[in-house]
Amino acid sequence: MIVLDLPSLVAEAVSAGITVATAESLTGGLVSATLVQIPGASGMLCGGVVAYRNNVKSTVLGVSEALLESNGSVDPTVAREMALGACRITGARVGISTTGVAGPEPHDGMPVGTVYLGVALDGVAQAYEYRFDGGRALIRQQACDEALSLLQQVVVQVREQKL
Repeated sequence: MIVLDLPSLVAEAVSAGITVATAESLTGGLVSATLVQIPGASGMLCGGVVAYRNNVKSTVLGVSEALLESNGSVDPTVAREMALGACRITGARVGISTTGVAGPEPHDGMPVGTVYLGVALDGVAQAYEYRFDGGRALIRQQACDEALSLLQQVVVQVREQKL
Protein backbone atom coordinates (compact mmCIF):
# COMPACT_ATOMS: atom_id res chain seq x y z
CA MET A 1 0.00 0.00 0.00
CA ILE A 2 1.22 3.49 -0.82
CA VAL A 3 1.74 5.75 2.17
CA LEU A 4 1.06 9.39 1.40
CA ASP A 5 1.34 12.42 3.59
CA LEU A 6 -2.07 13.82 2.66
CA PRO A 7 -1.89 16.93 4.88
CA SER A 8 1.36 17.91 3.14
CA LEU A 9 -0.12 17.13 -0.28
CA VAL A 10 -3.11 19.39 0.40
CA ALA A 11 -0.94 22.15 1.90
CA GLU A 12 1.48 22.05 -1.06
CA ALA A 13 -1.35 22.17 -3.58
CA VAL A 14 -2.93 25.13 -1.79
CA SER A 15 0.42 26.90 -1.51
CA ALA A 16 1.05 26.43 -5.23
CA GLY A 17 -2.45 27.60 -6.14
CA ILE A 18 -3.31 24.24 -7.68
CA THR A 19 -7.00 23.46 -7.98
CA VAL A 20 -8.19 19.87 -8.38
CA ALA A 21 -11.33 18.08 -9.51
CA THR A 22 -12.17 14.40 -9.64
CA ALA A 23 -14.16 12.22 -12.01
CA GLU A 24 -14.68 8.84 -10.41
CA SER A 25 -16.28 5.67 -11.66
CA LEU A 26 -14.50 2.69 -10.11
CA THR A 27 -13.78 4.49 -6.83
CA GLY A 28 -17.26 5.98 -6.45
CA GLY A 29 -16.10 9.18 -4.73
CA LEU A 30 -13.37 7.62 -2.59
CA VAL A 31 -10.66 9.93 -3.95
CA SER A 32 -12.65 13.07 -3.15
CA ALA A 33 -13.75 11.69 0.20
CA THR A 34 -10.14 10.94 1.12
CA LEU A 35 -9.06 14.48 0.24
CA VAL A 36 -11.87 16.19 2.14
CA GLN A 37 -10.87 14.43 5.34
CA ILE A 38 -7.89 16.79 5.40
CA PRO A 39 -8.44 20.24 6.92
CA GLY A 40 -7.80 22.90 4.29
CA ALA A 41 -8.80 20.71 1.34
CA SER A 42 -11.37 23.32 0.34
CA GLY A 43 -8.44 25.47 -0.74
CA MET A 44 -7.60 23.04 -3.54
CA LEU A 45 -10.53 20.71 -4.23
CA CYS A 46 -13.11 22.28 -6.53
CA GLY A 47 -15.44 19.30 -6.66
CA GLY A 48 -15.99 15.89 -8.11
CA VAL A 49 -18.32 13.80 -10.21
CA VAL A 50 -19.20 10.20 -9.51
CA ALA A 51 -19.85 8.96 -13.03
CA TYR A 52 -20.61 5.33 -12.42
CA ARG A 53 -22.81 4.94 -15.49
CA ASN A 54 -21.78 5.66 -19.05
CA ASN A 55 -24.59 8.15 -19.62
CA VAL A 56 -23.18 10.30 -16.81
CA LYS A 57 -19.69 9.99 -18.28
CA SER A 58 -21.03 11.30 -21.59
CA THR A 59 -23.64 13.86 -20.56
CA VAL A 60 -21.86 15.37 -17.56
CA LEU A 61 -18.16 14.84 -18.29
CA GLY A 62 -18.34 15.00 -22.09
CA VAL A 63 -16.84 11.57 -22.78
CA SER A 64 -17.55 10.59 -26.37
CA GLU A 65 -20.59 8.30 -26.63
CA ALA A 66 -19.00 6.64 -29.68
CA LEU A 67 -15.87 5.92 -27.64
CA LEU A 68 -17.90 4.41 -24.82
CA GLU A 69 -19.86 2.26 -27.28
CA SER A 70 -16.78 1.04 -29.15
CA ASN A 71 -14.28 0.62 -26.29
CA GLY A 72 -16.41 0.43 -23.17
CA SER A 73 -15.79 2.44 -20.04
CA VAL A 74 -12.62 0.62 -18.96
CA ASP A 75 -10.30 2.36 -21.40
CA PRO A 76 -7.36 4.79 -21.25
CA THR A 77 -8.97 7.33 -23.57
CA VAL A 78 -12.11 7.30 -21.41
CA ALA A 79 -9.92 7.99 -18.37
CA ARG A 80 -8.30 10.94 -20.14
CA GLU A 81 -11.63 12.37 -21.28
CA MET A 82 -13.06 12.00 -17.77
CA ALA A 83 -10.13 13.92 -16.26
CA LEU A 84 -10.46 16.68 -18.85
CA GLY A 85 -14.23 16.82 -18.28
CA ALA A 86 -13.74 17.26 -14.53
CA CYS A 87 -11.50 20.25 -15.23
CA ARG A 88 -13.91 21.70 -17.78
CA ILE A 89 -16.98 21.62 -15.56
CA THR A 90 -15.27 22.81 -12.36
CA GLY A 91 -12.60 25.15 -13.70
CA ALA A 92 -9.88 23.15 -11.92
CA ARG A 93 -6.34 23.10 -13.22
CA VAL A 94 -5.86 19.40 -12.43
CA GLY A 95 -8.31 16.57 -13.04
CA ILE A 96 -7.98 13.07 -11.64
CA SER A 97 -10.16 10.24 -12.94
CA THR A 98 -10.70 6.57 -12.14
CA THR A 99 -12.26 3.83 -14.22
CA GLY A 100 -11.84 0.09 -14.05
CA VAL A 101 -13.11 -3.28 -12.90
CA ALA A 102 -13.35 -3.96 -9.18
CA GLY A 103 -15.20 -7.22 -9.63
CA PRO A 104 -16.39 -9.67 -8.80
CA GLU A 105 -16.99 -10.23 -12.55
CA PRO A 106 -15.12 -8.94 -15.63
CA HIS A 107 -16.63 -5.83 -17.27
CA ASP A 108 -16.50 -4.66 -20.90
CA GLY A 109 -14.29 -7.64 -21.68
CA MET A 110 -11.69 -6.54 -19.15
CA PRO A 111 -10.53 -8.72 -16.26
CA VAL A 112 -11.06 -7.87 -12.62
CA GLY A 113 -8.29 -5.60 -11.38
CA THR A 114 -7.88 -3.65 -14.64
CA VAL A 115 -7.76 0.05 -13.77
CA TYR A 116 -7.11 3.22 -15.75
CA LEU A 117 -6.35 6.49 -14.02
CA GLY A 118 -6.46 9.77 -15.88
CA VAL A 119 -4.58 12.93 -14.98
CA ALA A 120 -5.23 16.25 -16.69
CA LEU A 121 -3.06 19.31 -16.18
CA ASP A 122 -3.67 22.56 -18.00
CA GLY A 123 -5.78 20.88 -20.70
CA VAL A 124 -3.42 17.98 -21.42
CA ALA A 125 -4.33 14.52 -20.15
CA GLN A 126 -2.52 11.24 -19.73
CA ALA A 127 -3.77 7.82 -18.68
CA TYR A 128 -2.03 5.14 -16.68
CA GLU A 129 -2.87 1.44 -16.64
CA TYR A 130 -2.76 -0.76 -13.55
CA ARG A 131 -3.49 -4.38 -12.71
CA PHE A 132 -4.48 -4.82 -9.09
CA ASP A 133 -5.08 -8.02 -7.18
CA GLY A 134 -7.52 -8.64 -4.38
CA GLY A 135 -11.19 -8.25 -3.72
CA ARG A 136 -13.44 -5.39 -4.69
CA ALA A 137 -12.65 -3.16 -1.69
CA LEU A 138 -8.91 -3.66 -2.02
CA ILE A 139 -8.91 -2.90 -5.76
CA ARG A 140 -10.87 0.30 -5.15
CA GLN A 141 -8.51 1.34 -2.34
CA GLN A 142 -5.43 0.63 -4.44
CA ALA A 143 -6.89 2.73 -7.27
CA CYS A 144 -7.58 5.58 -4.84
CA ASP A 145 -4.06 5.39 -3.41
CA GLU A 146 -2.50 5.44 -6.88
CA ALA A 147 -4.71 8.36 -7.95
CA LEU A 148 -3.55 10.35 -4.93
CA SER A 149 0.05 9.40 -5.67
CA LEU A 150 -0.37 10.71 -9.21
CA LEU A 151 -1.84 13.92 -7.81
CA GLN A 152 1.18 14.26 -5.55
CA GLN A 153 3.48 13.86 -8.57
CA VAL A 154 1.60 16.61 -10.41
CA VAL A 155 1.83 18.96 -7.42
CA VAL A 156 5.58 18.37 -7.17
CA GLN A 157 5.96 18.90 -10.93
CA VAL A 158 4.06 22.19 -10.85
CA ARG A 159 5.93 23.44 -7.78
CA GLU A 160 9.31 22.63 -9.37
CA GLN A 161 8.36 24.50 -12.55
CA LYS A 162 7.57 27.60 -10.49
CA LEU A 163 11.00 27.59 -8.81
